Amino acid sequence: MKYTVLFVLTLFFTTVATAQNKGNALLLNFNYGNHFPQGDLQSRFGSNLAVALSMEFMLEKSNLFIGANHSFLFGNTVKEDPIANLRDSNGLIFNNNFTTSNIDLRQRGFASIAYVGKLFGLAERNRRSGIRVQVGAGLLQHKIRIQDDPNAFVTQLSGDTKKAYDRLTNGFALQQFIGYQHLAKNRLANFYIGAEFIQGFTQNRRDVNIGAVNEKENRTDILVGFKLGWTLPFYIGKAADVIYY
Repeated sequence: MKYTVLFVLTLFFTTVATAQNKGNALLLNFNYGNHFPQGDLQSRFGSNLAVALSMEFMLEKSNLFIGANHSFLFGNTVKEDPIANLRDSNGLIFNNNFTTSNIDLRQRGFASIAYVGKLFGLAERNRRSGIRVQVGAGLLQHKIRIQDDPNAFVTQLSGDTKKAYDRLTNGFALQQFIGYQHLAKNRLANFYIGAEFIQGFTQNRRDVNIGAVNEKENRTDILVGFKLGWTLPFYIGKAADVIYY
């Protein structure tokens, strides 16, 4: 058994040591980011965090790539109060038992983007490390999550009535990214970091918006921030100077 384990470990480390980041590549990216709202979005939310998963295909000779990304957006700062009409003069909300309820407001949303881009290598010894530029288009959606008090039932915040308060908004979006990407020749350190920009041309999608003040028919929701990604690469094809065991 111990000889089998030693053989597998030797095979792994020998393959890593001789592997190169050559050939067409399928890249699986795990992303984390932080955005700061601009445009119409800044009057509704504060900064948000984003976790995402993306997959892309990169050509060997040109370093051109095409891919798709889905980001989950969440934040704790909500600047407008859609349930203000349920509060008393002291800002309290009473439940069906005539006791106060602890109702929290949160930001929730997502961005689904298809994109194309190019990696501009900075050194001949590793053409797959350098400046990464991409542009994309897709869908941006956000809403206010009304987080109920589990121990206090409020009739106005139940069922379909609750949807009249959440300001569900979505629409077509554009995305740009510029930063640095590193795909190691030994395939062990693969990451990218840079600035991300998203412009959403959105609309409120609820037929009824209780308590809405100056709700725009057409919105421009902008996110500006940074993104850090860890990449798991799969190289397709064999290069002449690479030895596979």
